[in-house]
Amino acid sequence: MANRVIPVLTILLAILAFWYAAAIWMNAPWQDRLNARADLVDVPFAEFAAQTWAQDKPVLPAPHQVVSEIWNATVALEITSRRSLAYHAWITLSATLLGFAFGTVLGVALAVAIIHNDASDRSLMPWIIASQTIPILAIAPMVVVGLGSVGLTGLVPKALISMYLSFFPVVVGMVKGLRSPEAIQLDLLRTYDANGWQVFWKLRWPAAMPFLFASMKVGIAISLIGAVVAELSNASGGGLGVRLLTGSYNGQTVQIWAALFIAAGLAAVLVAIVGAAEKWVNGRMGARA
Repeated sequence: MANRVIPVLTILLAILAFWYAAAIWMNAPWQDRLNARADLVDVPFAEFAAQTWAQDKPVLPAPHQVVSEIWNATVALEITSRRSLAYHAWITLSATLLGFAFGTVLGVALAVAIIHNDASDRSLMPWIIASQTIPILAIAPMVVVGLGSVGLTGLVPKALISMYLSFFPVVVGMVKGLRSPEAIQLDLLRTYDANGWQVFWKLRWPAAMPFLFASMKVGIAISLIGAVVAELSNASGGGLGVRLLTGSYNGQTVQIWAALFIAAGLAAVLVAIVGAAEKWVNGRMGARA
């Protein structure tokens, strides 16, 4: 246990020390102006550092300011309040999960089509790859505004943006996974007179499971990014992206960092859930831990 905890704590303490030092350096110019206006000269370094860590709108907020903002905007507020980060996190999480579900289903379906049809392989795969070269910041407003013009608002437009990002790693990973069985394994099933469905279900699908879960870990993380980007195009819908946007407009850097940490925490939890599902599926399939 000590061999696992001590290295992690060492890195964490190093990050915190660097963060606090960077906060002093980046907030110092504005603090110098504030002290000059207040006719404060020759301020001791310890007091000056404390001042830079307590600014209302710092360039770089100190870690304790971010933690305090997260606490005040979650535990200290009603979850139904539009000022609550928990409220906005739920909106972002809902769009993320729906978009991830759409993206996973779409990715698996496209991978199956590509594997079993050469024409699909030659026609679909280049377009799938080309789709990811378009900046998501350019697509998101068009999708949100376009669907809004036909009366489709709320969760679905954001979920579609998440799907657009999350389906790509799934389809690429599943194509690799479904093609992973060796020729000798396929020949063996043909010897047993297995049909195409049996080859898929008994060989290709189990072989693709490690690739599927690895792709899903990437997909669910970028699905969250897609939801946040979509929220930047629809400030009325709420979500962590809206908190980032309003914080940017008002110069509330502490609010921005708090929303970023909540988003990062959500991504970490979602990836961990996919990892737990992977272990469960591997156990059911008889794989070694």
